[in-house]
Amino acid sequence: MIIAVSGTPGVGKTTVSKILSERLGYEYVSIKDFALAKGIGEKVGDEIEIDVDELSRAVGDEFSGRDVVIDGHLSHLVPADVVVVLRLHPKMVAERLESRGYPRKKLAENVEAELVDVILVEAIEENENVIEVDTTGKTPDEVVDEILSLLNEGVKRRVGIVDWSWAYDDVVQYLMLGGD
Repeated sequence: MIIAVSGTPGVGKTTVSKILSERLGYEYVSIKDFALAKGIGEKVGDEIEIDVDELSRAVGDEFSGRDVVIDGHLSHLVPADVVVVLRLHPKMVAERLESRGYPRKKLAENVEAELVDVILVEAIEENENVIEVDTTGKTPDEVVDEILSLLNEGVKRRVGIVDWSWAYDDVVQYLMLGGD
């Protein structure tokens, strides 16, 4: 089974993916490391540009029939049996990315992406089986417990459980308004 764990940067994908893979006995795969190793991604400044179509083909070829947890904010765009989209209050996303030294523009883009469900919408467009999980106020182990519980119950689709529209005032200072 291929489980893709996706979400906006800062929501806890890597931590949750590593715990989930360990608890399931699945192989852990960083989509970024995989893309770089396969020559699909190239460093451009501080970022890695990845050909998503090529990445999707390579993941399908490499991991079909294997038990893996694929971690990365592009993992919802590769072939997977289930996509888990992690969500986190946008203000917490901003605080985490700020502490990581993200440039203001990148921080604003990611806060906005979380605020308006960008990853979730893309995941739903690309995949039948999407499970949305709110990580706000939960430990990584609690998040993994929730994911495993949903998978064990046979849940294949759970979306629309998070709505950050009310949180705009909490994050407006992180957004780039007026063409900044």
